[in-house]
Amino acid sequence: MKRGPVATRRHAVVAMAALCVVPASRAAESALPSPASLADALAKALARQQPLVVMASLQGCPFCKIVREHYLAPELAAGLPVVQIDFRDTRAVRGFDGAPLTHEALLKAWGITVAPTVLFFGRNGREVAERLVGGASDFYGAYLEERLRQARAQAGFPQPSSPSLPRDRS
Repeated sequence: MKRGPVATRRHAVVAMAALCVVPASRAAESALPSPASLADALAKALARQQPLVVMASLQGCPFCKIVREHYLAPELAAGLPVVQIDFRDTRAVRGFDGAPLTHEALLKAWGITVAPTVLFFGRNGREVAERLVGGASDFYGAYLEERLRQARAQAGFPQPSSPSLPRDRS
């Protein structure tokens, strides 16, 4: 069956659109890097005089997506060391002590049961601010900003001169 130019163009547009949809959704799920070694990620963060921010995430979680895309990805782009550990990721990651664990085992060892949970680490892999648990809040940006301030102060790092987080959406 021979198709006319309009039908051929229409099929090409539909095919291209389909190709764009799948990668975009996967990109949103992995917008934050997943470390091979937390010790290495922490060493890089400390060299930049920053805490290491770790997001405990769950693929498909709508609150995780909001925290990742609206709060942590912009911070990562601005230079804050941010990594993601996913409850269902089967890859091994080396902990702060160098021992390999699955992402799930690492989160279990940390006692994390809620996604998203954001943790803040300083020297020796010690938590330097209160965990930020959950993602459903009109004031999430302010809570994150306060935890980052606490983490920097506890670790003895300088505070930025102005807030870098986006304002909360009302």
